[in-house]
Amino acid sequence: MQIYSVKDPEFKSYGRIVNGYESEITAIAAALEAETPLPAGTDYVPEDPAISGLAEASVIGESLFGGLPAQFGWCNGHNSKLNCLEYHRNSEFNLGSRDFILLLVRQDEIEDGNLSTDRVKAFRCPADTLIEVYATTLHYAPCGAEEAAGFKVLVALPEGTNLESPTLFRVQGNDDAYLWAQNKWLLAHPDSAEASDGAKQALTGENIDLTGSY
Repeated sequence: MQIYSVKDPEFKSYGRIVNGYESEITAIAAALEAETPLPAGTDYVPEDPAISGLAEASVIGESLFGGLPAQFGWCNGHNSKLNCLEYHRNSEFNLGSRDFILLLVRQDEIEDGNLSTDRVKAFRCPADTLIEVYATTLHYAPCGAEEAAGFKVLVALPEGTNLESPTLFRVQGNDDAYLWAQNKWLLAHPDSAEASDGAKQALTGENIDLTGSY
């Protein structure tokens, strides 16, 4: 699978590099590396005081989300597979203390409720680079930038995102079936653990594995 860079023009329809916060980026990346774990698998924490408690996080959060309450957590570990794709009703901001890769696809590529994984593109993000992943971009857990490499990635979102799933009074919209947590709509591959747990199986094709693509 071809791996692009977030600096390539191909990334422009999926997100952007955020400039102008050099001191905040340095402080947050340092805390990610020093204060958060590196699991053998993949783990996600919606909010971690080691990050959200930084003065730099308050500064950058106020700007990135226009004054809305924000949460600063992380997704760390080791991964090479797609497994699922998710989207929110807002952008997500990511920053790695190490290089990492995101597997991305646009929401308008969902057809008849399903999404073919052959539309997914891979983008490598260098360490200490803050990126915005647009609300219209589906994404999921990062992948390591090298074979068996670990990653530590900031996940900044509006407060409450990815917490307990709401109970809908009435399920009727086309994407109601994807709702998996607060502000989190999830499309699962049949081979994923999330599918076994009841997530909507809406990804067709190969469960992409970057092993051998580096």
